[in-house]
Amino acid sequence: MSMQMSQPDLSTPRSVPIASRPNLLRHLARWFDLGGILSIALFVVLMGGWELSVRNGLVPAFVLPAPSDVAARLFADVFDKAVLFDCAYTLTEIIVGFLIAAVFGISFGAAIALVPLVDRVLSPYIVALQTIPKVAIAPVLIIWFGFGIESKIVIVALIALFPILVNVVLGFRGIDQRQIVLMRALDASAWQIFRKVRIPNALPSIMAGMYIAMIFSVIGAVVGEFLGSPHGLGAQIMQRQASMDVVGVYSILVILTVIGVLLNSAVKAVSRRLVFWGNSEEPNGL
Repeated sequence: MSMQMSQPDLSTPRSVPIASRPNLLRHLARWFDLGGILSIALFVVLMGGWELSVRNGLVPAFVLPAPSDVAARLFADVFDKAVLFDCAYTLTEIIVGFLIAAVFGISFGAAIALVPLVDRVLSPYIVALQTIPKVAIAPVLIIWFGFGIESKIVIVALIALFPILVNVVLGFRGIDQRQIVLMRALDASAWQIFRKVRIPNALPSIMAGMYIAMIFSVIGAVVGEFLGSPHGLGAQIMQRQASMDVVGVYSILVILTVIGVLLNSAVKAVSRRLVFWGNSEEPNGL
């Protein structure tokens, strides 16, 4: 008895079962929920009202240029080598200053929270340093470190230090002491308690401090460049302001906004990666 093997029909592609298809509507609903749609609508209304106000002469263009003009200048700035160099210059100040603040903030914050003697010795000086306006001591820092990138990094680090330090202290002091007692009853060492209890409990507060510090880092870098710098986006703003290039100033402001949003999104992504036990249903805003 001969058995004939049926050949599959390759003329028409097989249809993928509906159950196996990715639910695009669900993904779109996650990204474009009611809040997201309203946010986009608000942006469109604001930009449209802004454009119409300038085009109809309600707002002088030299005070508030039209969004279309700013977009055209932004497109030109994106391909300008000088602007790209200044972007990298400012970004270096922000990242390096933020990392220095993170290292010192976490180190001093943990020492202050866990060692009472360190708390009594360092706390008055840290509070005194924080009460001094950074803009007031920025000229002194420029005298000490020069007009180069070093003085701007120090300004960024000083501005970003305090939010990280305070949140680290609050995170380590807010631990449930019953967990510490339980670990000691299980003969855990001090390092095991620190690694398995103190750090996981303090991480949400630490990452909240990082998020705030990143915002301050962008502000600190621009303020430092305002006071004296040959390069950077802050220097670009000062140069364009001196030449009454209002559209160019707004273009740089948009670039700074994009940099700040991207850096804060990166910190939030790291936070969700590290604090994976946090609330997964948190909103997509702040």
